Amino acid sequence: MRSSTTLSDERARVLLVDDNDGMLARAASALSPDYEIVGSVKSGQAALKAAIAIQPDVIVMDISMPGMNGLEAAANLRAAGSTAALVFLTVHDEEDFITAARAVGAIGYVVKPRLASDLSVAVREALAGRPFVSPLR
Repeated sequence: MRSSTTLSDERARVLLVDDNDGMLARAASALSPDYEIVGSVKSGQAALKAAIAIQPDVIVMDISMPGMNGLEAAANLRAAGSTAALVFLTVHDEEDFITAARAVGAIGYVVKPRLASDLSVAVREALAGRPFVSPLR
């Protein structure tokens, strides 16, 4: 992963993964002032291909997607050697999902109702190597 602190003229590169077009647009809107959105894809399988081709600094990914879900995609990304910081953006606000996300290498976990307040913070923390989890319920 490239360090955003050593690339002062470059913004960190973010890949967005969600099967909902509206959510992709909201995430891009929240992050684009501070980060470069280098791709938006709609499935776990597409995330694997895009991450290998683009090599983003951060991947923001949903958990619940048809076919390969985000947890499976994250495990496959790590197995393929991706070093991108992983932030999940999801509706799931249960501890079991947070535990599962950490088990596949996620450093950030944002619940969708808190996208506007938490997503940019979670990405910034992930880039610094610090975990971030949205407050639950």
